[in-house]
Amino acid sequence: MGLDMFAFATSHEPGEPVDFADPKDSRLFHQWRAHPDLHCWMETLYDAKGGNDMEFNCVNLELSSADLDCLEAAILANDLPDTEGPFFGESDDGELDDASDGSQLDDDLAFITKARDYLARGLTVYYTCWW
Repeated sequence: MGLDMFAFATSHEPGEPVDFADPKDSRLFHQWRAHPDLHCWMETLYDAKGGNDMEFNCVNLELSSADLDCLEAAILANDLPDTEGPFFGESDDGELDDASDGSQLDDDLAFITKARDYLARGLTVYYTCWW
């Protein structure tokens, strides 16, 4: 058990930016394993958008273009919050999947590029996790 994090794209417009049901046409396009700093950044955004889940677990968070701009700036400035927890591990470069040959920075920026592409196609992008 640990922190598993996912990004999806969907044609569904949720109506609210948080706590919406999983759309039936969701397409997984990116995932992370044990990247607690990114997760904490997402949790802060979830709270700012009015999220209700106290644990920020198994809930959905819509990501806008402006959100991705802020995330990219935080990543490039090495300004993701240092985070650790019993299911999260400690702040580090995270665990990249076996297919990756780059750094966590490269992986995070690749996520942002893919997410922007889906938004440009008129789709909704959202983040969720399970721990």
